[in-house]
Amino acid sequence: MTERELMALAETARKHSYSPYSHFCVGAALLTKGGKVYLGCNLENASYTPTVCAERVAFFKAVSEGEMEFAMLAIVGGKEGEVSPFCAPCGVCRQVIAEFCPKDFPILLGTKEHFQTFTLEQLLPFSFTKEDL
Repeated sequence: MTERELMALAETARKHSYSPYSHFCVGAALLTKGGKVYLGCNLENASYTPTVCAERVAFFKAVSEGEMEFAMLAIVGGKEGEVSPFCAPCGVCRQVIAEFCPKDFPILLGTKEHFQTFTLEQLLPFSFTKEDL
């Protein structure tokens, strides 16, 4: 699967976002090393704390189905009706990614037409991982 195809799947996942409060819709597409893709979208809640981000939905879906080896993650987000040129994962999502992926794990941010690739280490330079315990 190409990076552009993965970004397109993230844009598709974004369409299922449930974001009635912020109206900020995010989609994620997580590619496993075996070639399977898990999609996620953000899901908001009126009490805010139970809200979960698209990236975590994708990871939790994959892990709950036995997947533990990942190749790449694509993230697309923006206000309803528009796609932001850049939507980075929140700190909690970065920490979840660090639980399952190495520091050189590629994360694509942008749109299917224009995106940039970052490593997990670039987005979370001082991560706390199981090696710290």
